[in-house]
Amino acid sequence: MLAIKNNIMSTNAARHLGAAYDQLAKSVERLSSGLRINSAKDDAAGLAVRELMRADIAVLQQGARNALDGISMLQTFEGAMGTIDEALVRMKQLAEQAATGSYSSAQRAIMNSEFTQMAEEIDRIAGGTAFNGNTLLNSANATIAIQFGGATTDKIDVTGSDMTSSALNLSNASINRVASANAALLTLSTAITNKDISRAAFGYKMNRLESTISVINNQSENLMAAESRVSDVDVATEMAQMTRTQVLSQAGVAMLAQANSMPQMALSLLR
Repeated sequence: MLAIKNNIMSTNAARHLGAAYDQLAKSVERLSSGLRINSAKDDAAGLAVRELMRADIAVLQQGARNALDGISMLQTFEGAMGTIDEALVRMKQLAEQAATGSYSSAQRAIMNSEFTQMAEEIDRIAGGTAFNGNTLLNSANATIAIQFGGATTDKIDVTGSDMTSSALNLSNASINRVASANAALLTLSTAITNKDISRAAFGYKMNRLESTISVINNQSENLMAAESRVSDVDVATEMAQMTRTQVLSQAGVAMLAQANSMPQMALSLLR
């Protein structure tokens, strides 16, 4: 029906053009952001899944950084134990030197002075070595938990080692006499063995943390891939949709122009 009061064709064309324009705007938003889901209205369930995955990924990535910090901490203490090792070796060397009868008492006193200084240096290193305020070389009861996951069990506990001279039974050791030097040799052998056990413990904890980081990075990568499949836009598919929508929009504009000219045909009858 040819009418001038209501232009139904124009209304219909405008409605289709509006829908095409909205779809075109959505395609532009997705392609410019790289995301298929930009708001909850795009995919409410997918958004919920994506945010949970993002939280898990963030926790895993922070866990990997925690493990790296743990390795740095263990390297700090293990390096200090290397210096303690050098001091113990020097003390054993002095004890061996003092144990021979070819030295005088005065000479042994000089050796004993250095021996005592080495013991004090061990105490200084054990008490002064810290990582972010944490110490592990002056107490066998100190424990630091390296957290690397969301569960309370996702952690590795690092136990401290008492490397003070008293814990190594070196407090009363001396080499000012042959007999005491021979006794010091036995004490130092035990101290070096105990130190090696503790140092090895730090070593395999570092190896364990490195393995943990490898597993965490793998989990994080797989979760990121899963999150991408849920959230990221398929550029090829979206470009095809955008091209289709552009054609529909252009056609809609042309048809709207044609529909708006229809009332002119009715007016021509009134002339």
